[in-house]
Amino acid sequence: MFTPIRTRRLTLRPVTMDDLDDVYAYQRRPDVCRWMLGNEPRSREQSRESVAAMTNEDALRAEGDVLTLAAEANGRVTGTVELVWRSQADRTAEIGYVFNPEFSGRGLATEAVAALLGWGFEEFGLHRVYGRCHAGNEASARLMTRLGMRCEARHVESYLFRGEWADQLVFAMLAREWLSRPATLRG
Repeated sequence: MFTPIRTRRLTLRPVTMDDLDDVYAYQRRPDVCRWMLGNEPRSREQSRESVAAMTNEDALRAEGDVLTLAAEANGRVTGTVELVWRSQADRTAEIGYVFNPEFSGRGLATEAVAALLGWGFEEFGLHRVYGRCHAGNEASARLMTRLGMRCEARHVESYLFRGEWADQLVFAMLAREWLSRPATLRG
């Protein structure tokens, strides 16, 4: 059982079906779905299926597993953060996140992602965490930069996005880089 992560303003905990209303509130928004797989706002039933899938992503037990956590503030889910365990041998994971723009400008996404990075490096023992985003997703690129992740690559026309070839940015951070940051910047 995953022990929730508590930050100054958030609780990061496994997703439950009770989170459906809050998750649907942002999964139905075109401005959020613009960067998500599928690229279309989700119906309530599609969000129900998404939340049901996330409820099974509650631990990293084996390579390939996903840990998805609801970022809750004042009783509302502001978004989700996830770690995908990409390699046990290399102690590598990929970070991902989706947040409701209703809560933007408050630093909640940065706080949540920082907390999960901290858990991954300090508790789970990861060596390297990377994140990817569409080159046009400036908000996501800024978030990873704020956290101290470096942009390691721009993969030119590396995947089809809405029927057109798109560039992808890859950001990464090592455990030693994370641990060398002042504790106040680690979340």
